[in-house]
Amino acid sequence: MAKHNEASAYPHPEDFEVMRPEYTEQDDGYFRALIHVSPFKVVGRSMTKAGARRAALYEAEKTYSNYHPSYRVKSPYPDEFVDQEGVSWRRVPAHQREQLGDYVFKGEEGEEDFADIEQMLMWDVRPVNVAETDTI
Repeated sequence: MAKHNEASAYPHPEDFEVMRPEYTEQDDGYFRALIHVSPFKVVGRSMTKAGARRAALYEAEKTYSNYHPSYRVKSPYPDEFVDQEGVSWRRVPAHQREQLGDYVFKGEEGEEDFADIEQMLMWDVRPVNVAETDTI
């Protein structure tokens, strides 16, 4: 495990990455991933098990930043990418994210639409290069 500068009772997000999630298929067809680093746990939901794991790891980042306000939560996505469905995504400028969402994409009819990172993780949006190499 990596060394961390700040002492905390809450585990660093990297500590959650090495743990195997407990997966549950929900009644709505989504998967729930629970990652437990005693006595803490994080939960993520997505259309796939791998997506649920990524959502849980993102929750670990957000929770850690609550304990350490100087910690910057990293986006699990690059600033610009094409997903496995061929949709182009672009990060919204920081000053507009609260109003619009984290990323902009072209909808099925060509109109611009917006999504926050949590929605993208739930939908299991993945850049093409990650989709080819990502494993559970």
